[in-house]
Amino acid sequence: MPVTFNHTIVAARDRTESARFFQEIFEAASAPSWGPFTNVLLDGGMVIQFADLPVEAFPEIQDQHYAFLVDDALFDRAHRRLRDTGVEHWADPQRRRPGETNTEHGGRGVYFRDPAGHFLEMITTPYL
Repeated sequence: MPVTFNHTIVAARDRTESARFFQEIFEAASAPSWGPFTNVLLDGGMVIQFADLPVEAFPEIQDQHYAFLVDDALFDRAHRRLRDTGVEHWADPQRRRPGETNTEHGGRGVYFRDPAGHFLEMITTPYL
């Protein structure tokens, strides 16, 4: 069996809010949730499991970077939702081009933060 990526756990302050954000922006499906996880299912069977970190033990969440490859139609719809809901976004990871998208690597891309502060990237063409 080849190696495939199955799931990851993403730290949150409000796992339900973070999961809902991903579902709304990326049109992702909810998945059965259990224990400390609220799960979101992406195409290909990849699961993102959101888990609340207690403030007492983790006063700050270490932000991570997650990049998502989408087709042009979903990019257009998701980017529109970012704009319509007032989610700050940038064309570059340095956040010098607010409100823009980029056309690097032969496609389009945009960076934005999720409710927990993680830095998300949405691209239409893979880098490699």
